[in-house]
Formats: sequence, structure tokens, C-alpha cells
Amino acid sequence: MDAPYDPARPDGRNGTADTPISPDGRALPEKRYTIPAREGRAVRLNAGDRLFILNEAGHQVCDFFALAADIGGAHPAEMLSMSHTRTALGKVYVGAGDTLVTNRRRPLIEIVEDTSEGVHDILIACCDAPRYAQLGAEGYHDNCADNFRMALEAIGVTPVHVPDPFNIWMNIPVAENGCYRWTPPASAPGDHVALEAKAPCIAVMSACPQDMTPVNGADTTPASLVFWIESGAVAAAADGDEG
Repeated sequence: MDAPYDPARPDGRNGTADTPISPDGRALPEKRYTIPAREGRAVRLNAGDRLFILNEAGHQVCDFFALAADIGGAHPAEMLSMSHTRTALGKVYVGAGDTLVTNRRRPLIEIVEDTSEGVHDILIACCDAPRYAQLGAEGYHDNCADNFRMALEAIGVTPVHVPDPFNIWMNIPVAENGCYRWTPPASAPGDHVALEAKAPCIAVMSACPQDMTPVNGADTTPASLVFWIESGAVAAAADGDEG
């Protein structure tokens, strides 16, 4: 008999669980961190901090999650929610200027910069072990649900749910009849997005391991991602200079 479902327990393991960016997930400002292909990383953000995510290969999807947090730690039950975001925005495609909200309908993440064509997804659930089994994978397959779990585990946080992610650069066109297709990203090598935290949170990024559909490019080869943090004070100064 299968063990009862535990949303915090990964179905398998990879380097995500053993290689946090720091013990508590704090990043050094401006330092560039790599998320290896098929793995995930968590990072703590203060309100006003900007998280830059770089798609060096151009074809790599980033499954992005966030949990509300404060000085005392995480609030695992309040998290970035795509269903609530769709309700708040009244649309299924998002881009620069849009704010993503939590399951408590609080603003949490604003897309402040996007150098790509702006094709992202807020409809599709993250890949997980059952999904790969349905696709015909034999044995364990790295997946974004487990990367989310392990990235949080690595910094001492226990999730209570695996939410639907903001799928950065994932290209899921929806037809007039409501059907959708799995297609390669429209992004190009070197594209990046900048996300501003509207409240303290823990961001989790997964370099999606999907290699059985073309969402990571026509050759279905997952690649690494790069990210760095710009502190809220620096971001505010930069915005003031632009004004």
C-alpha cells in the first residue's frame, strides 16, 4: 500500500536538497547564483528587493514559486497563487507591470522588467513524479514539485502544499476553443526578467527538468538558469535616477 500523501516529502532526490545558496536562503546582493539544469534553489527576499532571473540558453523554463515570510520565518500556508492572480488580473497571460498575488489576495510579486517577448504561463501545474509516470518515464524523474520541496527543505522550511507555479518563459498558447498546446519558449538566449517583492517572501526557482514535451525547446534539453538579487535600497535609487 502506498504511503499517505505528504506534500513536503519528495518522491526522489537530487542536488537541490544539499546545495542551498546559504543555510537560511539569504543571498549576497549582486552575486550571481547558478541553478543547475533539473534542480531548484530558494532565496529570501525583503520587500522592495528585485530578483533577476537570466535565461542564458534561451529555451529554459523557470517554474517560480513564492511563500509569504517575515523576520520570524516563513508562512507556508500563504503562497503565490496563480488562480487568485488570474482573478485579480482578469487574464491568463501576464507581463511587465503585472502584480501576482497570494491565496490571501495580497500583492507579493511584481514583474518589473522582461526583455523577452513576454510569453509566460500561469495555467499549468508544475511537473511531478505522477506526471512523468503518465508520460512513460521509467523510474524516478527529476521534477519541479520535488525541486520546490527540496529547495525549501535545504533552508529549513517545510511546505504544506505544492502550489501552481508562475511558469516563466513557458509557452502554452490557448486557442479560441479553449484547447492549448505545449510549444517551445519564445524567449532568446540572454533574456531575463526582474521580479520585485512587494512583501517579505521566500522565492523558489526550478530549472524545469521537462524533457518529454517541447516546453524546454524543440530538442527537449533542460539547461541551467542564473539569478541574482538587487536590494530594495539599490532598486529605489536606480528608479530615482531614471526619474
